[in-house]
Amino acid sequence: MNMDARFIPSMRQLRAFAAVFHLRKVSAAAEQLSVTQSAVSLSLRQLEEGLGARLFDRTTRTLQPTQAALEAIVLAERILRDAEALGAGTLELSQLRRGRVSVAVTPTLAELLLPAAVVRFRERHPGIHVDINDCAPDQFVSRVVGEQVDFGIGVPEQAGADVDTDTLVRDHLAVVCPAGHALAGRSRLRWADLDGHPVITVRPGYGVRPLIDASAARAGVRLRVVHEVTFLSTALWMTRAGMAIAIMPAAYARAARPQELAVLPLSAPRVSRDICIVTKRGRALSLTAQALVREVRAALRA
Repeated sequence: MNMDARFIPSMRQLRAFAAVFHLRKVSAAAEQLSVTQSAVSLSLRQLEEGLGARLFDRTTRTLQPTQAALEAIVLAERILRDAEALGAGTLELSQLRRGRVSVAVTPTLAELLLPAAVVRFRERHPGIHVDINDCAPDQFVSRVVGEQVDFGIGVPEQAGADVDTDTLVRDHLAVVCPAGHALAGRSRLRWADLDGHPVITVRPGYGVRPLIDASAARAGVRLRVVHEVTFLSTALWMTRAGMAIAIMPAAYARAARPQELAVLPLSAPRVSRDICIVTKRGRALSLTAQALVREVRAALRA
């Protein structure tokens, strides 16, 4: 297929494409959109011809997205989201009676920061749909910069010049250990004190791990890492089971830890790990996004 350079997709075609992409069936998409199956099929065919690319591989039971579809869905949903916001009307948007807000956040931070805030937000603004885009740490900034979300909550280690940040929580790295551990009674804990102790932390190159490795190197300490995990919650129960001590952000450890674990801030060097509201540079938060951020801050104060 050859793309028509003059082709501009219609909203009907984009809605049909998005519905089929998520439901994988023309019949289900037609039912969701309250149109006929032939109308959905026609919209898909017109979109494929205009783009000059096949969007789905057809099997006997479902439609499987092609690579072209995987790339196109990001732009299509952004257009649909913007169109939905525009169509909601200035009055309803300003009064937060209708709309949508989407936020990128890692599962760990979502568990820590969002439950109480989202409950309160939905009580205050039941007409606004909250879309939680949970993602891995290495996908966080790209989703904000790519405008797949309104904003993000996280720690953009490699943010660069593409995003703006507003500190939400002041945080730092800490050691978590059982209350009976030899380190638990220390009033101060330095990186050098970890020498020789078995350590649990996240896997190499992932999340907070580069910061941990760099900080240990600055302190002249070679960490004895005996377990590497993907989720901090895993590190907590392994520590509780006595498998080793763990290094992680203090805010998460204090919020999630059982009483039998001690959380000890690390010094020499003390390593900041601030959690921020992250937006694409030059893009202001919408009224709905501002309202959700207020609820997150209020929940933290509480």
